[in-house]
Amino acid sequence: METIEADVVIVGGGPAGCTCALYTSRADLKTVILDKNPAVGALAITHQIANYPGVSSEMSGEALLQLMRDQAVEYGTDYRRAQVFGVDTSGDLKTVYTPEGTFKCKALVLASGAMGRPASFKGEADFLGRGVSYCATCDGAFYKEREVAVIGVNKEAVEEAQVLTKFASKVHWITSNDPKPDDLHAQELIARPNVKHWSKTKLLQIDGNESGVTGIQLKSRANDVAEQLDIEGVFVYMSGSKPITDFLGDQVALKEDGGVVVDDFMSTTSEGVWAIGDIRNTPFKQAVVAASDGCIAAMAIDRFINSRKVIRVDWVHS
Repeated sequence: METIEADVVIVGGGPAGCTCALYTSRADLKTVILDKNPAVGALAITHQIANYPGVSSEMSGEALLQLMRDQAVEYGTDYRRAQVFGVDTSGDLKTVYTPEGTFKCKALVLASGAMGRPASFKGEADFLGRGVSYCATCDGAFYKEREVAVIGVNKEAVEEAQVLTKFASKVHWITSNDPKPDDLHAQELIARPNVKHWSKTKLLQIDGNESGVTGIQLKSRANDVAEQLDIEGVFVYMSGSKPITDFLGDQVALKEDGGVVVDDFMSTTSEGVWAIGDIRNTPFKQAVVAASDGCIAAMAIDRFINSRKVIRVDWVHS
């Protein structure tokens, strides 16, 4: 089996991993990205970009990710499709194991993201990116003066529904169980004039056509007959997402929510190992935040490998 040595190995090719690779490659550090599948991940399945600085709102997440990847490769990054099944973070050289070969590096970057939950409802996977979304912060503005539904009763569902009230003409909040009476945020949401709470109601399926979501079918516990609701957007918050850390064992510290513990420089509790992007389980899962993580980690890695006392800046004064 092939053994490849590098200065930096990055597990994951999303916006965090590609940004980190761009900076480390530009710093003349031999960099390898190991990417399980470029077609999956939060950015790759985003239908339209609306809030990434300097990027046209007509661009898809997949296209933006391809540009990021191409830019990193242009500066010298070795991009490889590979499934990482284990790492060894002990010693000065870290080891990454894949079916295609073993990779050894001075700096290991964990950028494998978070696993989206499996689709729970009929039609959910079919219309993902075409009316079905998991991020109101990302997609809420597309539904200005339109009717949408929010599925779920957890804290994330409440917060995301509150975001949608700024845009949608009507937010249908559908919960299989009622929120607790002392949940002030939930009660505040229900009190908003453009929110309709569907109490003790479950989503049966999501309907649509070539253009996207057209409606949903609901069934209340108090009603034996299913109801049809005409809407254009469905925001699903059932069980959230889980950081992908199964290949790490217990070699780095994790938070209670499953995210990797890092310091201000994205360093983990294992020296020579960094974690960036959604694997940290940050409260704001945005491509621009992930890219920022990648930049911070790359500058810290450059200082770590070259024993620099200060971080090299990205501009030159004439």
